[in-house]
Amino acid sequence: MKANLGLEVPWQLVMLILIALSSVLFHACHGQTDDYENPAAPPPGLDECNGLFLTYSFISREKEYPRVKNASAQAWAFKSLATITNTGQYELKGWQMFVGFQHKEILVSASGAIVVDGDDFPLEVGNGTTFSGNPMTDLKTAIDTAGDFTQISAQIEITGSVFGIKPPGVPMPKNIKLVNAGYKCPKATSKGKTYMQVCCKKDPKAKVVKKMLKFLPRQYGDLSLTYDVLQAYGSNYQAQVTIDNINPLGRLDHWNLTWEWMNGEFISKMRGAYTHKRDFSECVYGPAGKYYKDLDFSTVMNCEKKPVIADLPPERKNDSQVGKLPYCCRNGTLLPSIMDESKARSIFQLQVYKMPPFLNRTALVPPEKWKIDGVVNPQYKCGPPIRVDPTEFPDSSGLDSTTYAIASWQVTCNITRPKEKLSRCCVSFSAYYNRSAIPCNTCACGCDNNKGCSKTARAMLLPAESLLVPFDNRTTKALAWADLNKFKVPNPRPCPDNCPVSINWHIDSDYKTGWTASVTLFNWDDSPFEDWFSAIQINKAYKGLEGVYSFNGTSFDNLNKTILLQGLPGLNFLVGEVNGTKPGDPRIPGKQQTKISFTKKHTPGINIARGDGFPTRILFNGEECALPKQIPLSIAEQKSPSKFLTVIIMAIMTFITMTDHLH
Repeated sequence: MKANLGLEVPWQLVMLILIALSSVLFHACHGQTDDYENPAAPPPGLDECNGLFLTYSFISREKEYPRVKNASAQAWAFKSLATITNTGQYELKGWQMFVGFQHKEILVSASGAIVVDGDDFPLEVGNGTTFSGNPMTDLKTAIDTAGDFTQISAQIEITGSVFGIKPPGVPMPKNIKLVNAGYKCPKATSKGKTYMQVCCKKDPKAKVVKKMLKFLPRQYGDLSLTYDVLQAYGSNYQAQVTIDNINPLGRLDHWNLTWEWMNGEFISKMRGAYTHKRDFSECVYGPAGKYYKDLDFSTVMNCEKKPVIADLPPERKNDSQVGKLPYCCRNGTLLPSIMDESKARSIFQLQVYKMPPFLNRTALVPPEKWKIDGVVNPQYKCGPPIRVDPTEFPDSSGLDSTTYAIASWQVTCNITRPKEKLSRCCVSFSAYYNRSAIPCNTCACGCDNNKGCSKTARAMLLPAESLLVPFDNRTTKALAWADLNKFKVPNPRPCPDNCPVSINWHIDSDYKTGWTASVTLFNWDDSPFEDWFSAIQINKAYKGLEGVYSFNGTSFDNLNKTILLQGLPGLNFLVGEVNGTKPGDPRIPGKQQTKISFTKKHTPGINIARGDGFPTRILFNGEECALPKQIPLSIAEQKSPSKFLTVIIMAIMTFITMTDHLH
C-alpha cells in the first residue's frame, strides 16, 4: 500500500478558519481608524452663526442639607456648562459673557473663567453675573487656527446652589449675552428645558477704532491701574503697578490694594510699597518651598495668595532700598487732578517668582480679582485685567527715545454709589426759621454692633447745639426736646448714625436779594484728614453762588454744577476727635466751618423757606454722604396746601347737604 501524504481537511474547519481570519482582519482595520473618528455633532445653530455663539446647559442637581418642608427655601446643588465659540472672522479679545441667573443662585466654583463683578466664592449671583476668560482671555478665529476648537472656544464649568425650584422645574437663567462692546445679541432661545443659545454679531453701527492695536484699547474709568512687566526671566519677572486717579472728584487716603495670584506666584521684593503681612511660612511649607529648595525665604516680602499692599510713608521716599521712585511714598494719598495733578498718581514695583508650568520667559500672567479701598473715600468696583498695548516710557538715560514694557495689562475701577446704611459720612440739616435740627439718618454708616436700639426708627429731632456733641451725649437733650415740643419718642429709641465724618448745612438768613448758609465739618474719628475737600451740588441755587469766606471755594459748571470746598493753605488739616476739657466731659470732634453767600439775582423764583437752599448731593473726600430724608420747613410752609384743599372740599359738601335739606 502506498502511503497517502496529502491531508484532507474537513470543509467545516476551513469555514471556521475563514470566519476567524475575517474577524481578525476587521478588528485590525477598525483599530487603525481610531485616530480618524468623526467629531461630535456641533450644537444646533452653531453652523449658522457668523459671530459669537453662546450656550448654557443645565446638567444636574441634587438636594442639599438641610432638608426643609418649605419648597421655596430648599437648596439644591447644581452643575451647568456655559460655552462661547468664535464662529466669526474677527478675533475677540477679553471676552465677557453675562449669565442672567434669577433663582437666588450661589456660585461655588467656575472653572475656565473668573467672575468680573464679584468677590470670592461662594458668591451670590441671583441678579446675574458676568464671566471673563481665565486663563484663556481671547478667542481666535477658525481661519487663523485651522479650526482648532481649543483656541476659538472656551467653556465655563459652573457649580453652585440654587433655591426653590424643585423637579420637574429647571433653574435656567433669564438670558445669556456677550458683554463686549461692538456686538449685538438677540434674546437667547431655549431648546428644551435644559439648554439655551444665542448668536451675537458685530454691530454695524458700532464705531470702528481706526488705530490698529495688537491688543485691546485702554479703557476709561474713575481709577486706572496698569500692570507693566519691565523685566522677564525664566522663573521670575519685575513688574510695575501704576494707579491713576482719573475722576475729578475721586480720591483715596491710605489706600489698600489687594489681588489674587492664580498660579502660585509670590512677591520676593517691593519698592515704593509694602505688604501688611510678611509671613514666609506659606512659601516654606507650600509648593514654592518644594520647588525653590535653595532660596532663602526669610528675605521674601510676601507669600500670601491674596496680599494686601499699601503705600510707603513719606519718610521712606529717599530710601535707596525701598524708595526712590516717582509718585511713591505719600501714605496712600491719591488726590483728584483738579486739586493737585502731581498727587493723582501712585507707583510701586515688585519682583514676582513664578511656579511650574509657567517658567517660560514669556509665560506672564497678571494677578486677578483686584480691589482697592481707602479710609473715608469712594467705594470702587474693579474689572478684570485686560491685555493692552505695552506701556511707553521715556528713556531713563535722558535720550530722546522711548522704551516699552514687555507686556501690559489694565484694570479699570469705577466708583459705586454707597448702598443705604453703608455710607462713611452723613449730613444734617438745620435752618434759622426752624428750631429743630434734622440729624443724620439712623444707621447711615451701618449698625452691626448696636444692640438695644431701633435700626429703622427715624432719627429724633434735636436742638441745633446738640449736633456739637457725640451721639451718646445727646440722649438727655433729645428727650427733653421731644417733651418740650410734644414729639413722639420711638421705643426703642433710634440707633446712632455711626459715621466717622458728618457735615451740617445750616441756613443762616434769607432776605430780598440773597441768602447765606454755614457749612460745618465734624471729624468724629481719632485720625485727622489732611488736604480734605468737600463737593456740593445744590441745583436750584448754584448760579447764585457769591462767595465762600473761610474755605477755598470753586464752582465747576462741567462737573454737574458742583461747588468744591477746600481748606485754605495752612488750614487744610481736619483734626480728629479729642477728650473734653475735664474728666467726664463729652469728647470734642475736629471741626471746621465756613460761611457761604448766595445772590438771588441769577436764580429768580428760588424759595429758601420751601427747601430750595439745601444741597441735593454732598461728597467728602470723594465719598458720597448720606442725606437726611427730610428738610426743615418754615412754619408757613408746614401748613400743607392739601390740608387747606380738604377744608374747602368739606365746606362745599356741607353747603350742598344743607341746601338739599332746605329743599
